[in-house]
Amino acid sequence: MIGPDYQAPQAPVARNWLDWGEKSPKQSIDHRAWWHVFHDPVLNRLIEIACEQNLTLMSAGTRVLQARAELGISIGQLFPQTQQGQGFIHNERMSQAVPLGAGGASNSLNTFWLDALSIQAAWEIDIWGKFRRGVESRDAAYLSTIASYDDVLVTLLGDVATTYIGIRVLEKQIAIAQANVIRQRSVAQIARTRYEGGAESQLDVHQAENILATTEASVPRLQIQLNTGLNALRVLLGMPPQSLGFLLARSTGKIPQPYGKISLGLPADLLRRRPDIRAAELRAMAQSAQIGVAKAELLPAISITGNFGGVASDTYGHHLGEVVSPVGRAFIAGPSFKWNVMNYGQITNNVRLQDAKLQQYLIDYQNAVLKAQQEVENGIYTFRLSQTESAFLKKGVVEAQEAVKIGLIEYQLGSRDFTTMLNAQQYVYNTETSQATAAGNVSKGLVMIYRSLGGGWQIREGKPFVPESVAQEMRARTDWGDIMGPEGSRPEQSTDELPAPENVGPLIRWPDW
Repeated sequence: MIGPDYQAPQAPVARNWLDWGEKSPKQSIDHRAWWHVFHDPVLNRLIEIACEQNLTLMSAGTRVLQARAELGISIGQLFPQTQQGQGFIHNERMSQAVPLGAGGASNSLNTFWLDALSIQAAWEIDIWGKFRRGVESRDAAYLSTIASYDDVLVTLLGDVATTYIGIRVLEKQIAIAQANVIRQRSVAQIARTRYEGGAESQLDVHQAENILATTEASVPRLQIQLNTGLNALRVLLGMPPQSLGFLLARSTGKIPQPYGKISLGLPADLLRRRPDIRAAELRAMAQSAQIGVAKAELLPAISITGNFGGVASDTYGHHLGEVVSPVGRAFIAGPSFKWNVMNYGQITNNVRLQDAKLQQYLIDYQNAVLKAQQEVENGIYTFRLSQTESAFLKKGVVEAQEAVKIGLIEYQLGSRDFTTMLNAQQYVYNTETSQATAAGNVSKGLVMIYRSLGGGWQIREGKPFVPESVAQEMRARTDWGDIMGPEGSRPEQSTDELPAPENVGPLIRWPDW
């Protein structure tokens, strides 16, 4: 076949993750259902609903079906491109005013009926592999849409988990704010009582009321953020605006925390695990074949054409029924060729265009590999450093709460000024809020790791790309045959067919929460 055969590009891949250097324990954890590490049944149910109802995922599934149909169209080009049955019957009158016309013929010969039946075929022989390259290109494009579907699925899983964690963090922060409002209201009442008794100035009352109002004002701000998160979750679940209490009420205010361990694997594993990287390489593979399609236009195209049938008229004692008799039989058959001899550089420049596109896709693939490693590193550092931050803040919360207790006692005894006690109260609120944020960042960092490792797309293997309700709607309009079957789990798309690496990389561990 004319044109280059695809060569897998080289990608810049690190040997190990930066945080571990040469350390790489040989233990692997399946990333197929990574969200189970949170042991949160609500999250499990949300992901189940999103996989069934998310509209972006459904749209990606229909693109797989489109690509599958386009592949079938390309395969059809390998066979006779024209196969038609033709027929006509019409009344004709020959002109008497042109050479070889009817002249002085009688009206019976001047006007007559003519009919014809024929079968026509034309087959451009694929000498140079133009059509085979087209099939090769469409097949790679089809596999690329499957990988893109997987990438949408990975993104969806990560978005659902991150959004859900954010909702739980905001619920926790609202609960913290409301609890601090109660405590600060009590302190403000103490300040007011002492002022009315003449023990303190009115300044203490104003300061206490200011701190209280600031904390109270944070509640609606947090509720706005919470409603925004709930609306985002509804879209991910494919739901219109409605209460999500039936889904979320079981663990309100509890921030999901991970248990167990995770194997990062080696950076080279991303080349087979991340669907966006596979999609980028398959796009390059599809484009490589297009160079051969373009080059074939520089060479002669040889075709075999044929037409077999019958023609009859009602002149000279004949009749229209003879169209199916031996006397009316007619045929034509033979080879032909066409060659774009003078194309003024159009075809040559089209070849150059396709080659430049291939180079672009190869560079895009290398860039995708680099960005994938960047995302993993970002997730690792977010996860690990958020753990450290959360641990410090957890200790800080305890210390701040003790400071408030002591400050309140000393204030009531008159040995401590009111401002010190108010500052301690504010430290409690700020530290508790920050600790909730850090705890959420631990879980969000882990989600970042799993998403950047390409975990979760494996759950679609063996399943159709569109839900049954959508499939039924499409079948009601069109005969889809078996095209909607779960053909995505082909060897090219399954990591199970690839050899496991000898070294699976370092483990991230975290304490029991």
